[in-house]
Amino acid sequence: MKKKIFAVTLAALMGLSSLTAFATEANTGATEGIQADEEFYAKADLSVLEGKKIGITIQDLKNPYWAGVMSALETVLTDAGAEYTILGCNQNAIDQQGQIENFAANGCDLIMVHPQDPAGADDALGMVREQYPDIKLMCWDDPLENTDANWILDNTYLGSVIGEMAAEFINEHFTEDNKAQVIVIGKADTPVLVERENGIKAGLEAAAGKYEIVATNYGIEPLEAQEGVETTLQAYPDVKVVAGVGAGAMIGADEALNIHTGGEIPEDMGVFTTDVTMQQLEQLADPTYPAKGIIGFEGSDKDTAEACAKMYALILADNVGAKNVFRGVSRFTEETVQSVIDGMTK
Repeated sequence: MKKKIFAVTLAALMGLSSLTAFATEANTGATEGIQADEEFYAKADLSVLEGKKIGITIQDLKNPYWAGVMSALETVLTDAGAEYTILGCNQNAIDQQGQIENFAANGCDLIMVHPQDPAGADDALGMVREQYPDIKLMCWDDPLENTDANWILDNTYLGSVIGEMAAEFINEHFTEDNKAQVIVIGKADTPVLVERENGIKAGLEAAAGKYEIVATNYGIEPLEAQEGVETTLQAYPDVKVVAGVGAGAMIGADEALNIHTGGEIPEDMGVFTTDVTMQQLEQLADPTYPAKGIIGFEGSDKDTAEACAKMYALILADNVGAKNVFRGVSRFTEETVQSVIDGMTK
């Protein structure tokens, strides 16, 4: 009999439908690896997951992007007959290292980590590798050493695409004599998000001379992002553009700017981030919010969950073909978002 283990309640979160109509752009970067595409994922046989024990630890299940993806992954793994535990470490690196050790001691066949502290997680995985050499190890987001495979983004590149999308908007609505005041929302204690933030700032240079970054705020969750934007608006009430590293940045900035404008969003106000959550999509479709563009990944939380499960199957079957596997990115805009919402799992 298959057994399902799920560590947190994620009720009322919905998966999204396939977004195959959107093009995938190739990642670029110095880390060697292969690009995940349809041919790569076609190698995976999810029947490999039947009866396998999988331990999953991520930074924070309160983050709306992760909540959506993990809810969808729960469904995929259940359908595949896998046993699994999904834990958030609540951004505590020491707790995450303990979770990794407990997964190993409890006989997991595969452990996946989305690391709060990459170096600490790599050390913990190294100890697992020494003591339990048969356990397969995977990292989501960082090219760690002590893994069988890393499922990663070129986060500098991802950030640059977000920044370039914001720059296109700035070039359309602003001039050197009428510069856009910009807030960048990042997260200073997470290396991949620092890379993403730096990429955003580099991408914005496509509108050089037409903008000024008036604040760099830090906040990955919606409320802290909202509070940061509200504080900045007290000093810079004419802020018109926000670019951020994740879903919480868009959701929080949208709320702050919606309140600031009374829901009367001027055409030269825009928010640009990454991730794909239901709330982001709804705000992108709602003219009372300034959301203007999202850079997503496989397409939706359901698509991402299915791709992640295929990574598990490929790793367990020793059929990945490379240490590092790069994910693609896709662009969603207010012009295309309704087709996405219409195809979502209700």
